[in-house]
Amino acid sequence: LEGLHVPPLVESTKLIPKFSEFTNVTEKKRAFFAYLQPEIQRQNTIVLKEREMVFALQAQFQKGQKFDAHQQQVFNKLAAKYKFTGDKELSMQQTLERLVKRVDIIPEALVLVQAANESGWGSSRFAQKGYNFFGLWCFKKGCGFVPSQRNDDAEHEVAKFRDLSHAVMTYIRNLNRHYAYQELRDIRAELRQSQRPITASALAAGLSRYSERGQEYIDELLSMIRVNKQHMELTY
Repeated sequence: LEGLHVPPLVESTKLIPKFSEFTNVTEKKRAFFAYLQPEIQRQNTIVLKEREMVFALQAQFQKGQKFDAHQQQVFNKLAAKYKFTGDKELSMQQTLERLVKRVDIIPEALVLVQAANESGWGSSRFAQKGYNFFGLWCFKKGCGFVPSQRNDDAEHEVAKFRDLSHAVMTYIRNLNRHYAYQELRDIRAELRQSQRPITASALAAGLSRYSERGQEYIDELLSMIRVNKQHMELTY
């Protein structure tokens, strides 16, 4: 979005470390987190700036003032990114209210442990060859990797990304707009409303549909958050 000033891409993320070659577990974990954290922080910065734009648009609308051409362009881009363009039944007020709920951060620790869980601490071929640390799927032939254990009637592929920035942005956007993660967004909105911190442990409870394992998957993430906090240089 025009006028969105964010930290530049981190050059070091282009070369994915060979995490499988680490023999010391602690060193491997710290290297893994250190590789991912700058881009996670960058993407959350982008989301927070988008959130500021949503609030500015909402304030303008509540004053009864029409959007100028630039404001309308910003609104259209945010509505498209967060999947409101096709919903003609929503009023402007409803769309802005729902954008407030969708355009928000994903706690850094949650992104890190999901990435570790889904990619085998960065050693999976999907992570090493396609920056896919999050087990994300795509559904267009040739869009990614064909999983070796895919059912004959299945058409999904494991998504391949052009760089780490593209992968982290897609993952965060997915949690912020897909219907499967409504519970996560509800938890986050309640925390915002009561002015409590948005924590990884709180939002993990809204990820029962991220994996077929449901609650077992959530419990595993919560355990990983507890065990690995000491290895994360968290900013919030």
